[in-house]
Amino acid sequence: MMIDANALDLVFKGFKTVYSDAYLKAAVNWDKVAMTVPSSSREETYGWMGTLPQLREWLGPRHVHRLTKHGFKIANRKFESTISIDRDAFSDDRLGIFKPAISEMGHLARQHPEELIFGLLASGFSTQCFDGQNFFDTDHPLKDSSGAQTIVSNVQTGTGPGWYLLDTSRAVRPIVWQERESYEFQAKTNPNDDNVFLKDEYLYGVRARVNAGFGLWQLAFGSKADLTPANYAAARAAMMDFRSDGGRILGINPTTLVVPPALEDAALKVVNTELTESGGSNPWKGTAELIVSPFVSG
Repeated sequence: MMIDANALDLVFKGFKTVYSDAYLKAAVNWDKVAMTVPSSSREETYGWMGTLPQLREWLGPRHVHRLTKHGFKIANRKFESTISIDRDAFSDDRLGIFKPAISEMGHLARQHPEELIFGLLASGFSTQCFDGQNFFDTDHPLKDSSGAQTIVSNVQTGTGPGWYLLDTSRAVRPIVWQERESYEFQAKTNPNDDNVFLKDEYLYGVRARVNAGFGLWQLAFGSKADLTPANYAAARAAMMDFRSDGGRILGINPTTLVVPPALEDAALKVVNTELTESGGSNPWKGTAELIVSPFVSG
């Protein structure tokens, strides 16, 4: 191959097509549990976290909810993946052998949010959210209908693998996926670039500035107890009784069950089978969409 600017541009376009095709075909679940929020700076402050302005009877002046109650911030992080291709491979028309690697870059870029989002969910037992408590905790502070301070739990304790029940039916989700700069395929092939001049190689890579953070704890319930019909039922009941400041029911609707591979069999028996192990009808069949993710294995 004659290596000139036009040839390098054609190669880049071909690699980008391979990358993009793989990116679009990769199967993901992260967008089912996280809300995507565009970012325009180094970090974003989510002052509205914890303020859920429910409707009230209009008596007297309006009651204004201040959306700066909490100063919860999510800072963007930078990620990259880079490969080098020897210049001789171009000259010898051997670029086809690199297409699987380029394809894998696209696949992994598309799935990268899976690692961040589901990994964050798994860390919720020991990582704080907007109210200063761990995302999954026994004592989230709230005020009841009389204004008195109370505490609410969104966790079941235990020693087994964690499993997670989520309400993903709303515009607000349990996890925030923040994008400053989405995943971009790039090349460094100019003859004056150091990698070309000094090492006789071309570089191709992906970069992004993104991050995941916790949303509202009321939309999630974490458990390390055994995944049994009884514990699943208790988690659902607890979530549906979650209230806002002031004691009003939030109307939480658990829709999604996230488990690690170790709990897939137990989860299928709880939400997918027609019959229980004793032969009776399974009342929990179809009550939640099942997501099995290796990234919540911890």
